[in-house]
Amino acid sequence: MFGFHYFTPTKVVFGKNTESQAADLIKEFGGTKVLIHYGGGSVVRSGLLKRVTDNLDAAGISYVALGGAVPNPRLGLVYEGIELCKKENVDFLLAVGGGSAIDSAKAIGYGVANEGDVWDFYDYKREAKGCLPLGVILTIAATGSEMSNSSVITKEEGLVKRGYSSDFGRPKFAIMNPELTMTLPDYQTACGCTDIMMHTMERYFTNGGNMEITDALAEGLLRTVKKNAVILRDNPKDYDARAEVMWAGSLAHNGLTGCGNDGGDWMTHKLEHELGGLYDVAHGAGLAAIWGSWARYVYKNCLPRFKRFALNVCEVEDKGTDEEIALRGIEAMEDFYRSINMPTNLRELGVNPTEDELVLMAHKCAVGVGGEMGSAKVLNEEAMLAIFRASV
Repeated sequence: MFGFHYFTPTKVVFGKNTESQAADLIKEFGGTKVLIHYGGGSVVRSGLLKRVTDNLDAAGISYVALGGAVPNPRLGLVYEGIELCKKENVDFLLAVGGGSAIDSAKAIGYGVANEGDVWDFYDYKREAKGCLPLGVILTIAATGSEMSNSSVITKEEGLVKRGYSSDFGRPKFAIMNPELTMTLPDYQTACGCTDIMMHTMERYFTNGGNMEITDALAEGLLRTVKKNAVILRDNPKDYDARAEVMWAGSLAHNGLTGCGNDGGDWMTHKLEHELGGLYDVAHGAGLAAIWGSWARYVYKNCLPRFKRFALNVCEVEDKGTDEEIALRGIEAMEDFYRSINMPTNLRELGVNPTEDELVLMAHKCAVGVGGEMGSAKVLNEEAMLAIFRASV
């Protein structure tokens, strides 16, 4: 195992009607003028946005609002939010929504707190020195951005999708009411469950040290999400299943399931970023579509981990060679994806890239990771292209 730095400062307020505590929490963390940042019309149609603004009005907290955050959140809206915050002297951000609104809010926070172009951070040209404080009212269990140090933004010019991680961007608080996720379309719920699992699987498939307690936590989380994803497929209003998945989403991406290893592999995410940037697909669905091809490309180099995953997460029979067990585990995982109506290749995702587009995605991915990357197996541009081709 390796030594590690574990930092999770976010205050979590979990349960029914917890959104009513937003004003008190903003005051607790020093907010006096708030930018409420949200996505599409769902928070308006559900009445959530009105409840939030009524809560702030009653507490005497002034605010401005900026909607429009979309899946694969755009840099253009981030720039708009930065200018609005500066104009209105905003000192606190409140993201109401899922990962898109939260990631966009983090980027706005970096842009307000630092001079220069905020894209520099996502383009790996410099490091942020701070971030405007932010809180979250979560409406989608998926990205874990409510407790993580990471955010992902898409630059419209060139459709470049990049992530940036900094502890300055960790939310001060996260309000999590599982009831707020009950209005989600079934597809988005399944995408969220896939994303949650992948955040843990990226940290699990490594060749760089492991801890038994971390493995046990990771495997328990993965089994829990698998079980409850099927429950929600059949009964989307099951509160307990919603709660299990929502808390799992936070634990999957706050660093807990990576303690003691080398930081994880993350190549499935990097490959999917190119899919999301070019085709604007749902992140969780893109991950499911690419994972099987990645797994079959790398499993021989990380065979003990794939065998353990097959036995302890996918619960395949401990029979045959290690390689046979590992391959059955990959097949079982793909069967699970299909069971919750997730794609297992690009065709099922609804994407039919040309050879030139595959080459372009592999090249952009290689540039984005600095040439090569991976822990289960280090991948270069040639390997990235091979995985993209296998996923068609």
